[in-house]
Amino acid sequence: MDRLLEYVSKHSLLAAAALGTAASTALFAVAHEPVTAVAASLIAGASWIAAVSSLNVSAQVSLPEWVRGRGLAMYVTVMFGALTIGSAIWGELAAVAGLRAALVLAAAGAIIAIPLTWRWKLQTGANVDFSPSMHWPDPVTTHAIEPDRGPVLVTVEYRIDPKNREPFLDTLGRYSQARRRDGAYEWGIFEDPAVEGRFIETFLTDSWLEHLRQHQRVTKTDQTLEQAVRRFQIGEGPITTHLVSALKD
Repeated sequence: MDRLLEYVSKHSLLAAAALGTAASTALFAVAHEPVTAVAASLIAGASWIAAVSSLNVSAQVSLPEWVRGRGLAMYVTVMFGALTIGSAIWGELAAVAGLRAALVLAAAGAIIAIPLTWRWKLQTGANVDFSPSMHWPDPVTTHAIEPDRGPVLVTVEYRIDPKNREPFLDTLGRYSQARRRDGAYEWGIFEDPAVEGRFIETFLTDSWLEHLRQHQRVTKTDQTLEQAVRRFQIGEGPITTHLVSALKD
């Protein structure tokens, strides 16, 4: 299996597993002899093992360590939920249209799903460095802040050459995905109409503790995206400000 994986990607292996599942389902639909059913069972079992192992590994490598447990829990919930709902749907279809018709339709559906889902590749995070960069300095404060106080508004002020406006916004837009993944919400970018090239990036976190955790979640890949944004900065900066809600819950 390891030698095979050197030449076949996980995504291609999953597509092959889908084809195997379709073939075994079609064989079950036309089986009249035990040998046909046994052959279909062997193909279905091999396809199931290949599919589940590919999906499990891809789910793990696509998640950073701090959120891996929650991500895998969601993955398992969706997977077994889909199996349960699918069983009910195909069982009802078999009761209405007949077992053979349901099996043929299921086989056709598996084949059609391959080109429809081909653009979503597995292991999209396999080449991403999820190790923490720890390069964000601790926020400067004049007094201790209660961990659950919030929300926290973070602003980042940029000064760029107006000629680079579009590439700057495109690069910052890609970086915003990392902000949201690390715990930010209500992300936005604002432009100063009175000063050309002055932009303010804003985002919120739920609490002061959540923002401190965000500092620990920034990965080395995030750092690379951040450096790409900062290449547009003119002079020193950008300037980062942390604001804590003054209202009590």
